[in-house]
Amino acid sequence: MSALGATAAAAAPAGALFRPLSAEDGEQQPAEIESLCMNCFRNGVTRLLLTRIPFFKEIIVSSFSCPSCSWSNTEIQAAGRIQEQGVRYTLAVTSRQDMNREVVKTDCASARIPELDFEVPAFSQKGVLTTIEGIIDRAVAGLEQDQPARRATDPEVARKIDEFIGKLRQLKEVSSPFTFILDDPSGNSFVENPRAPHRDEALQVTHYRRSPQQCALLGLQGEEVDAKPPDAAEDLRDEVLQFNTNCPECNAPASTNMKLVQIPHFKEVIIMATNCDSCGHRTNEVKSGGAIEPQGTRITLRITDPSDMTRDILKSETCSVEIPELEFELGMGALGGKFTTLEGLLKDIRDLVEKNPFSLGDSSTASRTGKLQEFIGKLQDIIEGKAQAHFIMDDPAGNSYLQNVYAPEEDPELSVQHYERTFEQNEELGLNDMRTEGYEAEPASGR
Repeated sequence: MSALGATAAAAAPAGALFRPLSAEDGEQQPAEIESLCMNCFRNGVTRLLLTRIPFFKEIIVSSFSCPSCSWSNTEIQAAGRIQEQGVRYTLAVTSRQDMNREVVKTDCASARIPELDFEVPAFSQKGVLTTIEGIIDRAVAGLEQDQPARRATDPEVARKIDEFIGKLRQLKEVSSPFTFILDDPSGNSFVENPRAPHRDEALQVTHYRRSPQQCALLGLQGEEVDAKPPDAAEDLRDEVLQFNTNCPECNAPASTNMKLVQIPHFKEVIIMATNCDSCGHRTNEVKSGGAIEPQGTRITLRITDPSDMTRDILKSETCSVEIPELEFELGMGALGGKFTTLEGLLKDIRDLVEKNPFSLGDSSTASRTGKLQEFIGKLQDIIEGKAQAHFIMDDPAGNSYLQNVYAPEEDPELSVQHYERTFEQNEELGLNDMRTEGYEAEPASGR
């Protein structure tokens, strides 16, 4: 018997875990293939053996060894196809005997120990034929691999990893029971039942239907997509629509791109961008993708750090902006709808003030120009993080947004207030004369 066959036989308990596929190949020797060693780049030998696990299925056991550098590696692969359902093994480990249970873990299987919040993710390791103790040893070896470098560069992280390694080693003593979970979407992993064919009370086997994400990881996404009818709304979210228009500057034919975007912790918006190839004019605009909210929204941000300039901001057409420290207010409709950062919006405000026609040419006066330059200087200090200020957005339609960098937790520098609109605000939004119920019953006037 070859070295691989001897290893498999030695690892098997009474009753032999592995058996030849048939009587004809009872004397079958593993196939040997000359392969390149990835450690020393000399030739080694790969041995392949097709075998069967009782009460499970066929697998291919492969073993590589290099006579030049003594490097070796073992791996298993499922010899059959991907199963119809995924499988999840849940084992209550209560004794040292449970640590010796044979485990077939494919590369797409994940292993978890909930008591330590520990997980070996899918596709992070190649398929392996081992025991539960072997899986823990392999995890410990992986964590210890870069510890010398961590102790030199980040002692605190290295100390925490050492503590966790100690907890993993304590599991091998089984001083207290713990749970071992092996989850394989392909259905080709296996945990030994020493009482087979009888039921093992400590081992629970669950078969489940794969999710679309799991099917995509296994390369089965095409089948899932064909099984589901196309969703027009989803297609719209993933597609950039384009329609023809005229340039607002030179009236030449141009194209406008439109995209539906989901803003996290807010709502959907429509972003439109127009680019003219004739004169180079570019413009962009943001529209709310939903209805007018039942209440208005007032958002107040206390700018205390330069990092606040990177916050995403959605300013709708109905939103006004106020900076009390500068005695500045930007009314509704100015600058239109924008989806940018706080720094981008403040720079747009600065450009709007600089291009004020009453501060340029013969119509300007020294006092007016001086005040505008003083305002622009203070605004630039806020943009550069040299001065603190309050930034207030008031949107009666409730369709504006300022990013909460602590989401889903509360932001200590950001406050959002919802309020009832006044009659004048409803009038500006055209809501006072709008009827959405009962209008069908009334006859049209003049008929």
